[in-house]
Amino acid sequence: MEFETMLFKVEDNIARITINRESSFNAVNGQAAKDLHDIVNFMASSKDVRAVVITGSGDKAFCAGGDVAEFHANKHRLEALVREMTGYLHIAISRLAWLDAPVIAAVNGAAAGAGLSLAACCDLVIASDTAKFTSAYTRIGLTPDGSSTYFLTRVIGRRRALELYLTNRTLTAQEALDWGLVNRIVPAADLQQEVDKLARDLAAGPTLAHGGVKRLVLMSPNDTLESQMERETREIARMVGTEDAKNGITAFINKQKPAFEGR
Repeated sequence: MEFETMLFKVEDNIARITINRESSFNAVNGQAAKDLHDIVNFMASSKDVRAVVITGSGDKAFCAGGDVAEFHANKHRLEALVREMTGYLHIAISRLAWLDAPVIAAVNGAAAGAGLSLAACCDLVIASDTAKFTSAYTRIGLTPDGSSTYFLTRVIGRRRALELYLTNRTLTAQEALDWGLVNRIVPAADLQQEVDKLARDLAAGPTLAHGGVKRLVLMSPNDTLESQMERETREIARMVGTEDAKNGITAFINKQKPAFEGR
């Protein structure tokens, strides 16, 4: 599949999405929002996708946020443009969050604005030691989009999220790790190798169970203890009927390594 602003391929059950606007620091314009929407829509209906990797082209930026140059060029219709862009972007992020396949952000440089949001919505974040994270919205008089007021506040807490939004502080990769925004830092030269290894491990895992874990964690802040435990009962009861669970239980009894097929 070919897209104007994204590179996309599925290989060995791993979907790889690269924001391919290096000259614009991989900023999201209207076409990029639509391309991401179309890619995620395809993945949501594909049984072949068992892990997802999102990154940016080049070594300067993961995603520098919204394309401010496009905003400036469309001042006469900016509100309509923003509504259109966020419509595509927000549907894409919602469907990413509900995918069974785990989603890894490989943050290879600056993650600003919508780039910070995109990293925050992913299930796991591996960052290069050169990565930086900033909100940047209020710097140009805007408020956040791309789900970060939902995911970021849950990942790092209300006060730290507010600090990023209100002061536009830039976090180094180490600070982002300390705050819990990223899972791991690796040398820039090793980023692809480390992310590929993680993606292969996840793609070989029990994909439906991964999806169940994601759903439970995503809903937990909204539930009482009792309602969350009921969700847990429903998910684990559904999982025991899957082929992966049957294979996993049999392999455990026989002291063998299970071979999961994502079904």
